[in-house]
Amino acid sequence: MIRLSVNVNKVATLRNSRGGRLPRVLDAVDACLGAGAAGITVHPRADRRHITPDDVRDVARALESRRPAIEYNIEGDPRPDLLELALAVRPDQCTLVPVAPGEVTSQAGWTEGQAAERLPDAIEALKSGGIRVSLFVDPRPDAIRFAASIGADRVELYTEPFARAFERSAREAARSFAVYAESARLASSLGLGVNAGHDLDLHNLMLFRDLPCLDEVSIGHALMSRALFVGLDSVVRQYLAVLSGGGQQDG
Repeated sequence: MIRLSVNVNKVATLRNSRGGRLPRVLDAVDACLGAGAAGITVHPRADRRHITPDDVRDVARALESRRPAIEYNIEGDPRPDLLELALAVRPDQCTLVPVAPGEVTSQAGWTEGQAAERLPDAIEALKSGGIRVSLFVDPRPDAIRFAASIGADRVELYTEPFARAFERSAREAARSFAVYAESARLASSLGLGVNAGHDLDLHNLMLFRDLPCLDEVSIGHALMSRALFVGLDSVVRQYLAVLSGGGQQDG
């Protein structure tokens, strides 16, 4: 079955908007795991606008007794403090994501030459620490071959283009999905595992769950948005039902 890793950044965003400790990130972690999620994802940005280094360490301690059954995934750009934090915490996976100045959320995957000179050393350091490395990439053959050439263990396919195609029409969704399927097959043929994330939701997952070789999806914004109305436990179970082949949920 495709693993669901829940990104809990939005819980920290809400907490930080007011200050103090509520809502607690660890309460969200417990709710997600209690509902059956197989992993937790955090993305500590340099500006600390949501997940902080303290959160990263707190989640690591909370998951310590549950690993390796539950995987911990830290996302971020390969800046020195992020790498130092990851090597101290030792998550199961570190997903390296390019960050553009001033961006609200991720906008594109890695390409060769796009500040990517830091990647080989970062990947080597993380793997030497026993951490699986995934590289956030667009569904393009050159990007996938690049990830394989510098030693990544997996790619995470950037799925916002698929999500937008899905919104426009079934035909465009099918056309976009075919591009992702070809990319996933290429990644697998090169020995890379396949993850996916960004703007996946209960509706477009009905198609995307059929992606060949798909190991894991990381979902945060859509999942947390729905949880505001139906509850975190319920929505995690809904996502798991879709990923296991069930029908589309209402709402």
